[in-house]
Amino acid sequence: MDKMNHELFGEISYDLYWSGQQKIKIFGKEKVIILSIDGNENGEFQDAQKEAYTNLVDNMENIMTKAEEAIFDYYQEVYMEYRDMVEADEADKIAPIIENKEELGNLVEPTQLIIRRVRNNGIRRLGLLFDCTWNIEHGLAVKIEDEEVVEVGFQDIVL
Repeated sequence: MDKMNHELFGEISYDLYWSGQQKIKIFGKEKVIILSIDGNENGEFQDAQKEAYTNLVDNMENIMTKAEEAIFDYYQEVYMEYRDMVEADEADKIAPIIENKEELGNLVEPTQLIIRRVRNNGIRRLGLLFDCTWNIEHGLAVKIEDEEVVEVGFQDIVL
């Protein structure tokens, strides 16, 4: 496994992709999550990947606020389906009725920030992965393109 101290991404190691750590603040909690960067084994990254990361770090509070709002909206669309799948006492544990996005902090746990390679369309792509109480198998993801939240869904939308 190769390791390097990258000027932008910090201490990272390579095992099919580059990984390190990233601190984020979401739902009022600071968390250290896995930073995953698509790149070749020589540690060469696209300029657009570096730009996506720099823009995220520079606009972290704004982008995380948009992510929180998008996750809350998504949860409001899906939680009744998950409540209907289980007994009433279990429903309040895995998919409780909530009034605001701050309550989501008890239901989701950020795990990973993925910096994807940029395709021919030039769009800067990031993915935020979460574990969540209501869908343990597929988890939750927020797809971010050019610093805008564009989709919330199962983790496969960003993998």
